[in-house]
Amino acid sequence: MPFTVVRFNLVDPNATPESLSERYRAALAMAAYADEHGVDTVQTEEHHGAANNWLPSPFAFAGAVFGATERIAVTVSAIIGPLHDPLRLAEEIAVLDLLSGGRLATVAGIGYRPEEYEERGVDWGRRGKLQDLLLETLLQAWSGEPFTYQGRTVRVTPRPLSRPHPLLLVGGSSKAAARRAARLGLPLFPSAHLPELEAYYRERCEEYGTEGWTMMPAERTPLLHVSEDPDRSWELYGEHFLHEARTYASWQSKDIRSAVRSTATTVAELRAEEVYRIVTPDACVALGRELESLVLHPLCGGMPVEEAWRSLRLLGETVLPRLRA
Repeated sequence: MPFTVVRFNLVDPNATPESLSERYRAALAMAAYADEHGVDTVQTEEHHGAANNWLPSPFAFAGAVFGATERIAVTVSAIIGPLHDPLRLAEEIAVLDLLSGGRLATVAGIGYRPEEYEERGVDWGRRGKLQDLLLETLLQAWSGEPFTYQGRTVRVTPRPLSRPHPLLLVGGSSKAAARRAARLGLPLFPSAHLPELEAYYRERCEEYGTEGWTMMPAERTPLLHVSEDPDRSWELYGEHFLHEARTYASWQSKDIRSAVRSTATTVAELRAEEVYRIVTPDACVALGRELESLVLHPLCGGMPVEEAWRSLRLLGETVLPRLRA
């Protein structure tokens, strides 16, 4: 049985506040449905100032998901660590960990959009040092004991439920990220399938005398939509996938390594790449028997809510029961 993910970034380039409110509430209902049908995790993420309304507040969304569900995890993949106040973030994650019974996983990266730093008044050139400060502070804060933070004594309460602390992974594709994770004894979440980075991380763990593990994206991890008629769905909804692909492409430099990377400029090119895939239930079952994980992206790029529901229901009622059997 593959690891199953339903992804939400709540993008809608043509949204009004009213339609975006409907989309947000639909995503919560979809998370509850995914929980009832055995999906492993909801994945969400963080970007700021995006014209297409990309979700900027993943922890608020995670809290709403936890309130609507009983079992499913939420993976925030990823936050832009240096943009967060470390003490405030320690409190937010502790509260969500308590609220959810330990169902939150947080991946902390440093981002790749200088404009997000500029908008927040954060020095892009100091992002590595700020990331170190954030991670070190979180680990100290979750002990519940007083500690020294920037020259003053502070204490963060309440303590989280999870021991030794809520699940925190270091995201990225650089050796600096791998060194940072190894030094702190934190797991590494590469942004793409990078076995050479995993090997480097393990070497650094040995050097620092820490123990760690890697949550490595598979070599192929397509973003999926399930449809009884993929040709028709590409014709009707392909522009939504292309919108997200083009948005990512506009943000990523040639040095960025990402599991979601497309050079497509047309729907036909995007379909041929197979980074985004619309598949029949039978094809989805076959993928589930072949791949380590299935990632459904039901509301991708402003997808109509009713079409997102069709895709999710096909996963929950047609694909997953067959994979379990």
